[in-house]
Amino acid sequence: QVQLVESGGGLVQAGGSLRLSCAASGRTFSSYAMGWFRQAAGKEREFVAGISWSGDSPYYADSVKGRFTISRDNAKKTVYLYLQMNSLKPEDTAVYYCAAALGRNVYLQAHVYDYWGQGTQVTVSS
Repeated sequence: QVQLVESGGGLVQAGGSLRLSCAASGRTFSSYAMGWFRQAAGKEREFVAGISWSGDSPYYADSVKGRFTISRDNAKKTVYLYLQMNSLKPEDTAVYYCAAALGRNVYLQAHVYDYWGQGTQVTVSS
């Protein structure tokens, strides 16, 4: 059974930090590229950050570059994906989703991803 389970969301003041985690199991996710997307109320889902299967070549949306860091841990059967979010802004408020795509590269387009988590809410107050 494939599962991607996000955790770590919550309410934080502007300028604060949160660390999101995603536990991926049920497939050999060490062979999958992974990414974080977000969807704010009334808006389309957007790419936040992506990372290749090996952990190289992280890629970020311009809106989060320099503030967010994506990383992954392939050491165990369950693969963990992380998103360290610093200097949070109210415009970062959204539901954050992790996703996995079979392939080695970093993918920016949501339709490429094969598996998705249920999402975790991040709310940044001003």
